[in-house]
Amino acid sequence: MEQIIVILSLIIAVVLGGLIVTYLHASNKKKFIKLMLSFSGGFLLSIAFIHFVPELYASSTKNIGIYILIGFLVQLSLEFFSGGIEHGHVHVHKGQKMPWGLFISLSVHSFLEGIPLGNQYVSHGSTHVHDGNSLLFGILFHQLPVAVALMTLLINTNITKLKSWIILLGFAIMTPLGLLLGLISSTATHFIDFNMILAVVVGMFLHISTTIIFETSENHKFNILKLTSILIGCILAFLIH
Repeated sequence: MEQIIVILSLIIAVVLGGLIVTYLHASNKKKFIKLMLSFSGGFLLSIAFIHFVPELYASSTKNIGIYILIGFLVQLSLEFFSGGIEHGHVHVHKGQKMPWGLFISLSVHSFLEGIPLGNQYVSHGSTHVHDGNSLLFGILFHQLPVAVALMTLLINTNITKLKSWIILLGFAIMTPLGLLLGLISSTATHFIDFNMILAVVVGMFLHISTTIIFETSENHKFNILKLTSILIGCILAFLIH
């Protein structure tokens, strides 16, 4: 039952993003994406330093810092194809072709996030419940504005609205697929080094969160609403600890 709730929450976050695009005014969508990204940036950065970096360096996996760096560089490479949609860059041109490179890069990112979630939260129950909740909330808080940005782009391509929803749902299942792979490995085969994968994901979080925080400024100045959103994300991450 716990596994089903987690999987459904991951899918619902993306679907909610699609619904926001459908019913929210264009100017409000832009504000929502910026504020939600600011909040998620503060939250992702905080859970990385408060929860996961200490846990990883206390683990038995050697050279853990290398894997964190690899994750940082992997995310940098993925954004070459995604165009930075993970931190709010949406380049909309009415009637443009479907950006499959963007979709694939977002899917790879989401799939990788789900693998340690399958081990930390679902498979171990209460043993790592705080770390599992931190990772789950971090993914949910970030997937929502990314889904809004992705759906905004999809409805402006040359594909139908139905196909846009199908593609969005395809994106929605990527993290659950990674979760299922992590679950299978942690309960049966044990062929995945979860500390290594988590370190890669943390490196990705560090890249995304720092980019979001620095890019949420206008004219190199934070406005009070965005700064508040970041601080709320940081505080919530601390309270979950």
